[in-house]
Amino acid sequence: MYNRGIRGATTVINNDKQEILDETVVLLKEIVDRNQFEPEDISCIWITMTPDLDAIFPALAIREMEGWNMVPLMCAVEAAVQNSLPKCIRLMIQVNTTKSQQEIKHVYLNEAKRLRPDLVISE
Repeated sequence: MYNRGIRGATTVINNDKQEILDETVVLLKEIVDRNQFEPEDISCIWITMTPDLDAIFPALAIREMEGWNMVPLMCAVEAAVQNSLPKCIRLMIQVNTTKSQQEIKHVYLNEAKRLRPDLVISE
């Protein structure tokens, strides 16, 4: 068994509490769906947001999901880099798995698809 990192990112249109919570859940569910793991398999999740998002901690959305209340979560502010993608939420999930790095499916949604077009799955 290995501890692998799974990356994901999404964007919101507004610095709005409900929108941040909703998009965080959509992103996490898509990562879980594509990689087929359970909360028990997770070592921890790092969550970052760009500095223009400060309405709410996105970890709250994950904490309220059934079965996710014991997963260690940490929120932080993404580095403020000139011309970087605005209103972006990123997840770094450390999961225990037998999958190789090549089998891991990273997820980029909304405008965050621009961050890693090489990893975006055609819909």
